[in-house]
Amino acid sequence: MTITRAIGLGAGKVIRMIVRALSLSRVNPNVLTFLGLVINVVAAVFLAVGHFRSAGLIIIFAGLFDMVDGRVARETNQVTRFGAFFDSVLDRYSDLALLIGLLVYYGTINRPFYVVLTAVVMMASVLISYVRTRAENIIPTCKVGFLERPERVVLFIIGTLFDRMAPVLWVTAVLGNITVIHRMIFTYQEAKRLEHAQLRAKTMVAPGQSL
Repeated sequence: MTITRAIGLGAGKVIRMIVRALSLSRVNPNVLTFLGLVINVVAAVFLAVGHFRSAGLIIIFAGLFDMVDGRVARETNQVTRFGAFFDSVLDRYSDLALLIGLLVYYGTINRPFYVVLTAVVMMASVLISYVRTRAENIIPTCKVGFLERPERVVLFIIGTLFDRMAPVLWVTAVLGNITVIHRMIFTYQEAKRLEHAQLRAKTMVAPGQSL
């Protein structure tokens, strides 16, 4: 067994134990989701004052809530449509809170270029989820693109723990907006394909007949 495999199994076991304990407590999964947001806001405060490594550790702790809320919901039969919606909305708040923390930090140390770069990352972070949501109103699914939320969170943690936020912001800004463009192109192609399929179906109907 490799070290990576052993770590993965150990982490999975710990998460299952946490989920089991929370399930026995009958805690509402939405409460866990909200606590994750609160912890990310605390991390944002640490980012704002330049304590990046502390912020990174707090983000990892917040991520624990993000991993277990859905599992607790399934374990306790509390899966609801609103729960999924609530989780998605609070994820956006968490992402933006962390980036606002960075905006405050770069503004405080008078780094206007990185203020703008962080704003571009904020724009990409919002649009990645927004484009998918809007796209799935007109096509069945739009899960294409590399830089979804888990990848962005991992990059953010790496940037804070290793004090490499500048390259992480560049990577997120570039790949994030590429993901948005990719989803736009994919949606265009899928929408055209569906429209053509509907048109062919209509032309195959003989005159005087209806579908």
